[in-house]
Amino acid sequence: MDELLLPEVTAEVPAEGLGIGDAAVACGLSVDTLRYYERAGLTLQPTPRSASGRRRYGPHDLAWLAGLVMLRETGMPISGIRRYAELARREGTNAERLRLLEQHRDEVVARMEQTRKHLAAIDRKIASYRATAAPGPRER
Repeated sequence: MDELLLPEVTAEVPAEGLGIGDAAVACGLSVDTLRYYERAGLTLQPTPRSASGRRRYGPHDLAWLAGLVMLRETGMPISGIRRYAELARREGTNAERLRLLEQHRDEVVARMEQTRKHLAAIDRKIASYRATAAPGPRER
């Protein structure tokens, strides 16, 4: 199991696992998105099924899915996540996974820096408007 993508999932998982609806809720996904992730090859392994053919997600499945959500929320494209999943399924790919995550981290840091600059510009503009919009002596 890939230990890099095991964020906390707070859902209680019964021994038989969670159905797709409960798993989606636990991971912050829609059912359609969860099905898409499976079709797109983003899951670590095929989702186990019950005797009746229904999907059943265990704790490791949920942790992996929560990791996918985290990567998507930090801006990693589906192609990057797919590559990460492909590597995670194979032994001896730690160095490649490390490079992929380091590259993504660099991109996230660059976006954060850009966002900090944008926020500073917004703060300056707000301060400017506050200074000019403050009530003058006639308006009080």
